[in-house]
Parts: sequence; structure tokens; C-alpha cells
Amino acid sequence: MVQKTQSNRSSELFQLNGNPSFGLAFPQAMQHVLAMLVGNITPPMLIAGTLNLPAAEEIMLTQAAMIIGGITTLLQLYPVLGFGMGLPSVMGVAFAYMPILTMIGTQHGIAAIFGSQLVAAFLSIFIGMFMGKIRRFFPPIVSGTVVLSIGLSLYKTAINYMGGGSAAQADGTFGSGQFWILALVTLAVTLACSLLGKGYVKVSGMLIGIGVGYVLALIMGGTIDFTSVKEAGIFSVPTPFHFGLEFYPDAILMMVLMYIVQAVQTIGDVSSTAMGGFGREATDKELGGAIKGQSICGMIGACIGGLPTDPYSQNVGLICTTKVVAKKVFLIVGIIMLVAGICPKFSALMATIPQPVLGGATVTVFAAITMSGIQLLGEQPLNYRNKMIVGIALALGIGIESVPQILQFCPQLVKNILGSPLMVSFLVVFLLNIIIPEDNQPE
Repeated sequence: MVQKTQSNRSSELFQLNGNPSFGLAFPQAMQHVLAMLVGNITPPMLIAGTLNLPAAEEIMLTQAAMIIGGITTLLQLYPVLGFGMGLPSVMGVAFAYMPILTMIGTQHGIAAIFGSQLVAAFLSIFIGMFMGKIRRFFPPIVSGTVVLSIGLSLYKTAINYMGGGSAAQADGTFGSGQFWILALVTLAVTLACSLLGKGYVKVSGMLIGIGVGYVLALIMGGTIDFTSVKEAGIFSVPTPFHFGLEFYPDAILMMVLMYIVQAVQTIGDVSSTAMGGFGREATDKELGGAIKGQSICGMIGACIGGLPTDPYSQNVGLICTTKVVAKKVFLIVGIIMLVAGICPKFSALMATIPQPVLGGATVTVFAAITMSGIQLLGEQPLNYRNKMIVGIALALGIGIESVPQILQFCPQLVKNILGSPLMVSFLVVFLLNIIIPEDNQPE
């Protein structure tokens, strides 16, 4: 009788509106938190490092990342006025935006990042409303090329961090033996856990890798300063508009295009969740609601310092693997993220992770993004027409970035847009796919 009761309680985990006990739900929730934690806090830390922001502002960005991730996760779970999809999902700051965020921040400052995000997120609401009509313009050949370009664009960031980042370049220690050891050990442990581990170890490979790298950095000494942790408070919330809002046409255009691309990616993640967790296709209402929920939270994030979010693929994979879909589990996930976000000491501790350790860990993420792009491309026949479209898009995108002098006579607005390999690749593959007659015949 007891075994039957326990079995009934366990079955609640696999029902959307099930009510599993806290003892059953909490470990499942923590598994999702561990899977997304590092991926959520790393982008704001990379942006802060690239823009040389003070430690206090890096902590604010990290706090905001946890808060906006928690808000978006809860809104997707419990829709409000059509914003949100009503399905389980774990949302967090998206690595895919990194090339655009870095470019905008470097050219115009962090206020321009949030200004362009506010406008683009608002316009993205309409993408959610009309996704059924515009979805055909983004077949796998387009979305795959963009994702592949994102992955390739991020490698420079990872290698820069492996060498010690901008601070190491300034003091002449960039690429030192200590930094190489930290980066390679972190990379090796992350790979070993992800490829050879099982259960919690497998899904938390990046977290474990950073943990080992962090301990090694403490042992080696000289790379971690706990001053900001001691000075940070126990409780605070981000100050609205602390980073300001600035609006530049080129930044807004790039961010809008990125939101369009990310909407297509969100459709893929939501579709995977519906099929893997419930054995059915996602409805148009769920897809549109997911994009609208992501968009409204992007607007909120722009006001409090939270960068753009998207569903985390690793958590989608967990849902598909475990079949755990109970809302109660993901409610706990959202609450944990919010609690972590209002605790500055947690964010300050995360900000002490050495840049070589972050670089070694994120190489695996960027590699996974690149391979996801290749996998998407494989969903359409790679005949001569499709290979040429993809090849030309990547050649122009990466080529122009490698030889920026070719744009020296262009207006500054054109320089800013075409200076991004992601934007060039997107524009070229999007236009060529429309102009050149469709051919889905195998090679």
C-alpha cells in the first residue's frame, strides 16, 4: 500500500498540473538550476569584463540576470494576458546575443545595449503575434546559418578569456602559463563530466568544471579577490535604469534582427519541449505566447539591467529525458532564481570566478552552439544551391570582419551594421534564400 502511494506521488511529477511532494519536486528543480546557473551568469560577466565595468556594476548585472531569468521562467509557466506559453521551461540570459551585445557595448556603451533591447523587445511582441505568417521566411538554411555564425563569432571571446581577458592584456600577463593551466584544466573537467558522466554529473559538467578551476585558482593564488564579496550586502534589488537607456539606429536594427533570429530558435526549443515532454506538437498559441512572454520580459530586463533571455536547451534536454513536466517543479526553479538574484553576496561571489576559468568552460558552450547550427543546416538538403547560399553568407560575414578596412569609405551606420559577421551572414542568407528559386532536391 505504501509503495503504491509513493508511486502515485511520483507520477505527479509527469503531469503538467500534478502536485508532487516538496521532497520529490525540490531535487528535480535543483537539477534544472544547476544545469542553467553558469550559463545564466556568464554572459553578464563577459559583458562587464569586455566593457571594463567596475565590480559593483558587474554584481548588478549578475543579480539582474538571475532576477529576469526567474521572472521569465514564471511568466512562461503561468501566462498573463497571452504573454507566456503555459508550458514548463527554464529561461535565462542568452549566449546567442553575445556578439551583438559586445559590438553595441563597445561602440556605444552599455546604455545603448539596454536602449536597443527595450525597443527590439517591444517590436518582438508583434513577431509573436504574427509568427505563423512570417515563419516560412526562416527555414533551417537561414536559422542554421545564423546559429553557426553566432558560434563562430563567440570563439574570439572564449579565447580572449582563456588568456586572461582585457585586464591581463593591460598588465602584460595575457596568455601566461598560469592562465593556460586554469583554462585547460577547466575545459578538460567540463568535457569529462559532459561526455563520460551520468545523471547530475552529466548535466552539471560546466558547473563542476568551473568549480574545479576555481579551487585550482585558489591553490595557485593571485587571481581571486574577495573584497567585493565582503563589501556586498545580503539583500538588495537592482536599481531601475541604473545603466541608463540610449538609442542608436544601428544598435536598434541589429538588436531587432537578433530578436527575430532568436524567435525562430525559441520556436525550436518550445517545439522540442512539447514533443519530448508531452508527445505532441506545440500549438500556435503556445509558440506565440512564448515569444511574447520572452519579449515583455526583455523590456523589463532593459529597465533593471537584465540582458535578453531565451529557453535553455540543456533544460529542454532534461525535460525530454526525464519527462518531468509538473509546474510545481518549475515554480521552485523560478523562486530559487529570484532569491539568488536579490542576494548581492551570491552575485559578488560569482563575479570572482577568474576569466581563464570562464573561458575554458564556455568553449564547450560555444562549440555546442556551432554544432547546433550545422545540425539545423542538415535538416534541408545540402545541394549546390543551399551550400552556395550558406558558403557565401559565411564567407562575406567572416571575411568582412577579418578585413574591416574594406568598409572605410562607408557611412558610420553601415560600418556598424556590416562590421558584425552575424548581421552580414543573416542579411545575405535571408535575401539569397528569397531571391534564388527553391530547390529541395538532393545533390
